[in-house]
Amino acid sequence: MAVFRLLVILAALGVAGLVLAWLLTGRRRLLDWAFTLLKITLGTALLFFAVLIVERLI
Repeated sequence: MAVFRLLVILAALGVAGLVLAWLLTGRRRLLDWAFTLLKITLGTALLFFAVLIVERLI
């Protein structure tokens, strides 16, 4: 469980860093990477919560 939590935190920091870099440089490619990483982060978060729910049911 700690691994999922760590991955979500690192991914969220990555998204925040890419958005900040986009704000500073204006390069659209960085914003595209941020959206891609955000999708992966949300998928990971949903997986984390699904595992929590399954653990409570068992």
